Amino acid sequence: MSELEKITRLLRYYCLISTTAAGSGHVTSSLSAVELMTVLMFGGFFHFQLNNPSFANNDRLIFSKGHASPLFYSLWAVAGKVTEEELLTLRKFGSPLEGHPTMAFPYTEVPTGSLGQGLSVGVGMAINAKYLDQLPYKTFVLLGDSEMAEGEVWEAIELAAHYKLDNLIGVIDVNRLGQRGETLFGHDVEAYQQRVAAFGWETIVVNDGHDLGMLHEAYEKALQVKDKPVMVIAKTQKGHGVSLVADQEGWHGRALSQEQLMAALQELGEVDKNIRGEVAQPENLQPVVVAPKTEVVPFTYTKTELVATRKAYGNALARLADFFPEIVVLDAEVSNSTFSEIFRNAHPERFFEMYIAEQNMVGTALGLARRRKVPFVSSFAAFLTRAFDQFRIAGYSGLNLKVAGSHAGVSIGEDGPSQMGLEDIALFRSIFGSTVLYPSDAVSTEKLVEAAVQKPGVVYLRTTRAETPVIYDANEEFPVGGSKVVRHSDHDLVTVIGAGITLHEALKAHDILLQQNVAIRVIDLYSIKPLDVATLQQAVTETKALIIVEDHYPAGGIAEAVRSEIVTATPIFSLAVRKMPKSGKPQELLDFEEISAGAIVKKVQELL
Repeated sequence: MSELEKITRLLRYYCLISTTAAGSGHVTSSLSAVELMTVLMFGGFFHFQLNNPSFANNDRLIFSKGHASPLFYSLWAVAGKVTEEELLTLRKFGSPLEGHPTMAFPYTEVPTGSLGQGLSVGVGMAINAKYLDQLPYKTFVLLGDSEMAEGEVWEAIELAAHYKLDNLIGVIDVNRLGQRGETLFGHDVEAYQQRVAAFGWETIVVNDGHDLGMLHEAYEKALQVKDKPVMVIAKTQKGHGVSLVADQEGWHGRALSQEQLMAALQELGEVDKNIRGEVAQPENLQPVVVAPKTEVVPFTYTKTELVATRKAYGNALARLADFFPEIVVLDAEVSNSTFSEIFRNAHPERFFEMYIAEQNMVGTALGLARRRKVPFVSSFAAFLTRAFDQFRIAGYSGLNLKVAGSHAGVSIGEDGPSQMGLEDIALFRSIFGSTVLYPSDAVSTEKLVEAAVQKPGVVYLRTTRAETPVIYDANEEFPVGGSKVVRHSDHDLVTVIGAGITLHEALKAHDILLQQNVAIRVIDLYSIKPLDVATLQQAVTETKALIIVEDHYPAGGIAEAVRSEIVTATPIFSLAVRKMPKSGKPQELLDFEEISAGAIVKKVQELL
C-alpha cells in the first residue's frame, strides 16, 4: 500500500503539471479518480502487455468520462509508456495526448468524451470475450456520476445484465460535482446503488473512494462475482489532494495557474518520479479462431424476380458468414423486418439481439469492432437517426462499423412519417470517413454487402421495404465509388439519376418517354459517398440536364451530394420529398411527393 500511495502522489503531480502547461484541461475530474485507477491498474487486478496493446487477452480499460484524460495519460506514464516531457504536450497541436482520448494515443480503446458511450463499448468488448473469442480478459469502464444521467448508460446496463457479462466491471466516480454544480444525486451513493442493482448488477459501494484498502477489497470482490456484471460505486472528492480546488464548484475544465500550481505541489509533498507501477501480465491465450472458407457461396436471382433489397441484405449476410467469420450481426428487435433474422437463423452464435435501444446497439458494435470483428447493425433507417452521436464517434474511431437502414423513404407506405427514414443519407454523408451505399435490386445488394465487409470504416447501406425487380446479372460488379448507366443511347436528351426505389421509377419513365420518341439516360447512383464523378461529368457533357430523383429530403440528400462534386453550367434539378409525408399506398406517396415515374416524365417534358 505504501508503494501505491507513492503512485497516487506521482499521478497527482502529473495531472497538475500537464494541465497547467496546457493552460486548460479537467484536472479536478482527474484528481477524484486517482485512487480508483491506481488500485485497479497497479494493484494486481488489471492484466496487460504494455508493449503489445493489441494483444487479444489484454484486459481493456475505457475512460467513459473521457475528460479525465490527464489521469488516463498519467497512468500510462507511471506504467513507463509515456514520459514527463510528453505529458507536457497535453492538448498541444500534433500531440497524441489530445484533450479527450483519441486513437492517436495507442492505449486508447475508443474515442471518448461524448459522455454516456463508454459502457456500451465495454458491453461489446465483454460480449466478444465471453461469447466469441472465449477469452478470460476483463473490461473495466470508468464512469462519471454526471454521465449517469445519460439514457445510453442505462441501455448498456440492462443489456449487460441480460447477457450475464460477469467479465464487465464498471466504476462510478461519484465526486458530486458536474460542470456547473452538483450532479443529479450528489454524493448519494445509495441512489446509484439501488438503481444499478435493480437492473440485475452486483453493486459494491465504497464510501471512501480515496481509501486504497477499501478499493482493494472492492476489486477483489468484483472479480469473484459470477453470471452478472459488477458496478463499483465510489464516493470521491472532486479535486482531491489539492485544498484550493477540492470539492469546490467552478473548477471543472480549469487548470491551475503557475502560482497556484506551485502551492499545490508544495501541499502534495515529496514526489518520487522514479517509481513505476507494475501491471500484471495476462495469460498467453489466443482467441478461438474459425477458419474462413476459401470461396464465397454464389447467389442466384432471376431477372425480373421481385425481391426486397432488405431481404437480399439478410441473404447476403448469411451467405458471406463462412467466408468472413469476423462478421457479427446486431439488431434492434426488428430482425424480421430488416431480415437480419436470416443470418440469426444460420449463425445464432454470432447474432446479438440489442432490443429497442439503438444507441447502445451502436456502442456495443463499436466495442466488437475494436476487438477485430466486423459488426453489422440494422434497424429502420428512421430509428438510426437517434444514434447520430454514436455514429459520429465511430467515424473518429476509424473502426469497422457496418450499418443497414431499412424502410427508408415514403415508399414504405401506410406506416406514416414517424417510420420513414428521410434524413439518413444526410446523417451518414456527414460522418467522417463514411461510405454511403444504396442498392436498387437483390444483385446489387448482395454485391454491396460484400463490398461493405471489406471497406474500412463506417459503411451505411440503405435498403428498401418494397419488393423490386432484379435488373442486374449476377456477374455485374459494384465497386464502391461506382455507378451504373442502365439506359443510354447516342441521342439522350436528359439524364435521370435514381437510387433504390427511384431507380425503378426512372426506368418506368424511360419506357414511357421512349414511346414519345424522347430518349433519356438513366443512371443508378448506388454509391452516394464516394460518388462516381467521371460518369456524372460525362452525363453533364453529353446531355442537356440532370434530374436527380430521391426518396429523401432535399437537405443533405443525393442531389446535394452531386452538386457538391459537379461544377457545371448544365442545370441540375432535384425531385425529392418536399411535402409533409402521410400514410398511404407506396405508389400514392411517390406520386404525392412527385418522385414517381409520372413526375419524372412531367419534368422531362417541361425541360424539353
